[in-house]
Amino acid sequence: MSSTPDASGADAAKPGLTDPTLDERIGQQWYQPRIPRAVLKELMKRSDAEGLRNFVPWLLLLVASGGVAAFCWGTWWAVPAFLVYGTIYSSSDARWHELAHGAPFKTRWLNDAFYHLSSFMTIREGYWWRWSHARHHTHTYFQDRDPEIQVARPTQVWPIIIDFFGLLGSSLEIRKIVRHAFGRVDATTDAFLPATEKPKMIWSCRIYLLVVIGTIGLAIALHSFLPLMFVWTPRFYGGWLHQLLGLTQHAGLAVNVKDHRLNTRTVYINPVFRFLYLNMNYHLEHHLLPMVPFHALPRLHEVIKDQLPPAYPSLYAVYREMVPALWKQRSEPAHVIEREVPAESAPRGTFATQSGI
Repeated sequence: MSSTPDASGADAAKPGLTDPTLDERIGQQWYQPRIPRAVLKELMKRSDAEGLRNFVPWLLLLVASGGVAAFCWGTWWAVPAFLVYGTIYSSSDARWHELAHGAPFKTRWLNDAFYHLSSFMTIREGYWWRWSHARHHTHTYFQDRDPEIQVARPTQVWPIIIDFFGLLGSSLEIRKIVRHAFGRVDATTDAFLPATEKPKMIWSCRIYLLVVIGTIGLAIALHSFLPLMFVWTPRFYGGWLHQLLGLTQHAGLAVNVKDHRLNTRTVYINPVFRFLYLNMNYHLEHHLLPMVPFHALPRLHEVIKDQLPPAYPSLYAVYREMVPALWKQRSEPAHVIEREVPAESAPRGTFATQSGI
């Protein structure tokens, strides 16, 4: 899950994609934690009850906060009210991400229904992103291969800042949705999206645009901007929390290494943020075993934490280390935050320097 996806369509022109040995080297096995098979089987169980325990309250909060915000429209109280609504709305990004793995619910149609709803809300067309996100897990933080690298090397500060308002990532997604709605599919998409999925993606994009155009029409008919405050715009005025949490996943860490412990973080956060973020603060555990559902990630963390670098105690601790590192990477792209792994489980499969392949 990234804050600023690479939607430029320039992947095919990057030098790493023409390296004939790259696929072979990426194919080497990633580090895997030691965990008893019976324990892993239990942790991987999907549950409709656990999924609904999070998703139903989330939907109720979304509707309730939206109702309060609408009631406050035309007063100064609308500002904090829509900030709350937009923050809850934008947590659809965490839900899209987990649902892409098909893990929150045991029943497939529940996964699919919530997946496409969350994809629309967070402005990530579902068919395209399901396959794109698979690449992120296959090539996590491999330069020129991972399409979801959050912060480029060398660091560009301005894109990070403006994406607290969704001005880069979400704007690129809207442009891509419009292109695909008109059947304009680039070579990069052709390279990873199965041919059978392409018509689905195109029609999905057209439905997205019809809903947005319908919302604009309603706003014009009512002579009010209010309808537009509930669809897509929350990703711009309420996406601050997603960006704040999303940057903790990988930014500043090692690249081109076959050990998620060196390129992915786990950080402890408060229960409210965990609810909205769907436990994705246990991001290292998620990358090590992505088929473990969100509700089991805290238990997985307890089982394997002795094999991992220490979890960060707070968001402040992450940013205190990450911000200076990102600033230094402006002029020294090879600089990385080095994570200490337990001596008895030293990295396996690390085949390249942290600064490049």
